[in-house]
Amino acid sequence: MAARGKRYKSVKSKVNSLTKLPLEQAVKLAVETATAKFDETIDVSIRLGIDPKQSDQQVRGAIALPHGLGKAVRVLVFAKGPKEAEAKEAGADFVGADDLVEKINGGWLAFDKAIATPDMMATVSKVAKVLGPRGLMPNPKVGTVTMNVSETVKAEKRGKLDFRVDKAGIVHAGIGKKSMGADKLKDNLMALIGAIVKAKPASSKGIYLQGITVSSTMGPGVKVDALQAQDSVG
Repeated sequence: MAARGKRYKSVKSKVNSLTKLPLEQAVKLAVETATAKFDETIDVSIRLGIDPKQSDQQVRGAIALPHGLGKAVRVLVFAKGPKEAEAKEAGADFVGADDLVEKINGGWLAFDKAIATPDMMATVSKVAKVLGPRGLMPNPKVGTVTMNVSETVKAEKRGKLDFRVDKAGIVHAGIGKKSMGADKLKDNLMALIGAIVKAKPASSKGIYLQGITVSSTMGPGVKVDALQAQDSVG
């Protein structure tokens, strides 16, 4: 514990908590301060100028990151008949219907993403209380309730990122692993910011991107110049 605290203080000294850096420099610094022995995730927090209590100011969407997430994504598909075969051919890790519902209700959750065809949603609803709180419930708003099973499975396997604003008006997301390198992580972050900018509610007034911070799993937060970042994706 003491060694970890010493390591954190050492990397924290490299970060000025008051300085906002250009996006590329901020990502590079977040990677440099990821000094844990495991392959740390690079996370981003984006504070938006919205009122999340208003139903017309919800920000939600999905983006296929240009370089994926740097990890294997286990995809489950609720489907029957031809769509079941399509899902398996596309590379889905688990495909089924009531059998999957039974396993999930039994405590099994060994997957990262769930997709369903529209006709399966009555079946999926039986595990909604399990999947919902974990962010695993298929949802048409992010494209995971679809008849286009093959393309959706392939996109999820490549590393499609779902994002949504929380109650504090902040979007939290992992944009990849340290081992991917700063350049690929920068591209992923720019793609995410671009998607969030496109999802700006019409009723949102004033400055939309109010703050951006990047960090590794065990590292300090590095502030990004949000206005410069928005201009770079605009």
